[in-house]
Formats: sequence, structure tokens, C-alpha cells
Amino acid sequence: MTTRAGFIALIGEPNAGKSTLLNRMVGAKVSIVTHKVQTTRARIRGVAMEGESQLVFVDTPGLFQPRRRLDRAMVAAAWGGAADADLVVLLIEANRGVTEGVERILEGLANIGEGRKVALAINKIDRVEAPVLLGLSKDINDRYPFAETFMISAERGHGVDVLRKWLAGEVPEGPWLYPEDQIADLPMRMIAAEMTREKLTLRLHQELPYQMTVETENWEERKDGSARIDQLIYVIRDGHKGIVLGSKGETIKSVSKAAREELEEFLGRKVHLFLQVKVRPNWLEEAERYTEMGLEFKDGNV
Repeated sequence: MTTRAGFIALIGEPNAGKSTLLNRMVGAKVSIVTHKVQTTRARIRGVAMEGESQLVFVDTPGLFQPRRRLDRAMVAAAWGGAADADLVVLLIEANRGVTEGVERILEGLANIGEGRKVALAINKIDRVEAPVLLGLSKDINDRYPFAETFMISAERGHGVDVLRKWLAGEVPEGPWLYPEDQIADLPMRMIAAEMTREKLTLRLHQELPYQMTVETENWEERKDGSARIDQLIYVIRDGHKGIVLGSKGETIKSVSKAAREELEEFLGRKVHLFLQVKVRPNWLEEAERYTEMGLEFKDGNV
């Protein structure tokens, strides 16, 4: 039996559908998926099996024009994920076409080393007519020598199996990198924090301060098989704390309930989740917070 295994970086603009594709490939929810841009902060690895091949997906933060330190760290993580991978999949939205952001990514692809195969996945194909789709495919393939082009809908699953089979045949021969039944290499503490942050993002809509993060402070395994999880939500202003708590604590209660239910489903056991909101005006400048998110704390431009 010849086994294969390799790392596959999913890159693209914010909201291109990378997290949705990762979750579809893996068959479980391992990456935060919301309608908000820039929700994936750390490189999340999801593991999928296809025949005798093990595909280790690196879901990178969306590539955009960085302005703040956190932005720069996220963009550096994205390009780092692409540079370290065996294969790269560029995801673009069919209904948006070749934007300025996509053009910047195409320029960046030229700098991550020759010889690495890059596939193009045009996502959300159900949103445009066939002639538009074919024109877009030709346009972008004229700009970069993609190894293959795939037409997919990550949300509905169309074309995803074809992409996964191609990737399975392209990853290098070698032993599997993870146990067969493992779906992610993120610590459960970080996955739990991401789930809570997703629920906050969905609940707060336009009010959400992006300068917010969630950390799992304590994880206690109980004798009855349940887990007690204590999490801290960091915000930078008192006003933001009020938004997260909500009137009479209703918002935080709703978020806690939704996050707890998802964690229980994910873990397959009872969870006691306790959330606390803390104001840390300078958390965006604290190296420890970046380490917790799996990002590199750095100065200067990317």
C-alpha cells in the first residue's frame, strides 16, 4: 500500500470561502465560519482522508491590505502557510472576479517559490452564468500558470470531491502525518475559543468591535466525564464590554448558550462554559495574545 500525505494551503481574500471549504473537505467544523471578513486569525489545520492519501489543510487568514499590527501578523501567517505547503489552492469568488486583492495575491504567488503547484478554485459558481464563469477562468489563467482549475460551491459541496481527489493524487508519497481519526491539530482550548468568538461575531453584527479576542483560561476534566471551560473575552474599551454583555447580561448569556451547545456536540459530552469579559486597552500590542492566537508578534510591514 502506497500512502501519501501533504500540507495544502487554502489562500484567498477575506470571505472567499476558505473556512467553508476546509470544513467541507474535513467533514466537520474545525474553522470559524461567519459572514464577517477576517474571522480566521490563526492557521487552522484540518485533516481529511481520501483513499490512501492524508490531506492536511492549512486555512490561512484572508489576504488583504494590512494596516494594523494584527493585520500584518495575519497576512504574514497567510503567506507563511502558503510558503510552507506542498500544494496551494487559491480560492476566488465567481461573483467578484479578479479584484485588486486577487491581483495582489497573484503577484505574491510568484514570490513563494517555483515548482510548487497552485490550483485555482472558483467558488460560489451558482451565483453567475456559465459564460461569465468561463470568461473569468480564462482571464485568471492568462495571468498565472495554475496547475488545474476547479469550479466549486464550497457551501453546497459541488465540485469539492473532484478537487479533493486531485489533491490526493498530488501530495507527496510518504507516511501519514496524523492518526487516521484526527481531524485537526489545533489544541481543543483554541478550537473552543474560536467557537465562542464565532458566536460573538454572529450575535453582535455591526456592533462588534473587531478589537476583541477570546482565550480559554482554564479547562477542567470532571469525574462525571463533563468538562468545565473558563474563557476570557478581551475588549479594548469599557463601551465594548457593555456591548458584549448586553442589556441585563442577555447577550453574553445567549452567546454562552450557543457556544456551549456547539462544544457539547463537537466533544460529544456535557460542557459547563463560563465566560468573563475583561477590558485590556492594549491587548492588540501584547505578544502573549498573538501567541495564544497562533500568530507571530512582529513590527514593521509585511
